[in-house]
Amino acid sequence: MADALLPTITTTGYYTDARYRAYPGDGYDGVVRVSFGGYYGTGTLLYDGHAVLTSAHLFEGRTGTAYVTFQTPSGTQTVSTTKILQHPGYDAENSNNDLAIVWLPEAAPVDADRYEIYRESDEIGQVFTFSGYGGTGTGITGEIIPGGLIRHKAANQFDADAAELKDHLGPYMAWTPWPGTQLIADFDSGTSSNDALGQLIHRYDRGLGLYEGLIAQGDSGSPAFLQNKVAGVANYVATLSGGSIDPDVDDFINSSFGEIAACQRVSAHQQWIDQSLRAEYPNAPTRPEEVQKAVVEGDSGTTYAYFLLQFIGVRSDPNEILSVDYATRDGSALSGSDYLAVSGTLNLYPDENQAVMPVEIIGDSTPEPSESFYLDVFNPVGGSFGDGVVQLTAERTILNDDLWPA
Repeated sequence: MADALLPTITTTGYYTDARYRAYPGDGYDGVVRVSFGGYYGTGTLLYDGHAVLTSAHLFEGRTGTAYVTFQTPSGTQTVSTTKILQHPGYDAENSNNDLAIVWLPEAAPVDADRYEIYRESDEIGQVFTFSGYGGTGTGITGEIIPGGLIRHKAANQFDADAAELKDHLGPYMAWTPWPGTQLIADFDSGTSSNDALGQLIHRYDRGLGLYEGLIAQGDSGSPAFLQNKVAGVANYVATLSGGSIDPDVDDFINSSFGEIAACQRVSAHQQWIDQSLRAEYPNAPTRPEEVQKAVVEGDSGTTYAYFLLQFIGVRSDPNEILSVDYATRDGSALSGSDYLAVSGTLNLYPDENQAVMPVEIIGDSTPEPSESFYLDVFNPVGGSFGDGVVQLTAERTILNDDLWPA
């Protein structure tokens, strides 16, 4: 038997314990509350500073304005937007492709964390941290307090691909996840009796003790972090049983011990995410002669300085991804005060030979000399920079537009 619930965070210990709070400044300031049409969930600010990744089912069958709330060291700020993109392959019945991107009308607060996406396919067996604005409770009680503007966090482990669970349960599982696209975790109490995936598919694990938790209502769209990168996007909670197997501590779908949670596997959707963001970069260069090597800083918020990567060589395999790693480096301009540092991996997908990398320049009204910083590109996979070339470097100048006192 199987039932599903839109996802909050329930924890092994008492949910008021400080270990479960994600306070401003703790590294979760890009985890935001997303409200729409009388419902709310959670989202994650992505690496471009303008896009919030969340779940498509938050917007299913409704129209209107989305409200995105940030809680950062500088305070609480809510912005509104009507620009929402649901994954074109969203399949509500089976929770496949349950992803959406919400675009902010302007750059996110400077002190909001931006997150890269996890690109490897080695998630299963790894411990992740998730964070969200959902309701709270314990593994014994399940969710008992509705969510609000309090951000929590807990940990769990990716135990299996959801399609593997379907292979084992067949008709006892009412939905059909596509292979390789959904990751599942169970809520372990430390005893074998509540080890759902141990009993159901022989993935035995007793959990993480007091650090273990599970998503619940209000956590739809919340991130699962591996190495501070978004590896999963929360979608649903379920209670599963078959024959004599019944691991749920209370047989209610309430995010209690013995239930499972599923999230979209971000690494399986990275092409849609990357290309969706690239399509929205304002005034992005498409040819080398369009690249602006000097950018005016502005008086507030952030503006983009673009770097254009073009590949004109021969791919190792034209049907595979060509990737490079990149990282900004200080010159006279300093990260955190003049620009927001970035580092990550850029993919050129089959039939792509170029892409832009944006870096956010921080605006201020303080007169100062024009300053510069660098972007290093290295570690090409699927192609090369040329014989003997191991790194490419480009420079950008931030032009001061503030008047010096006479």
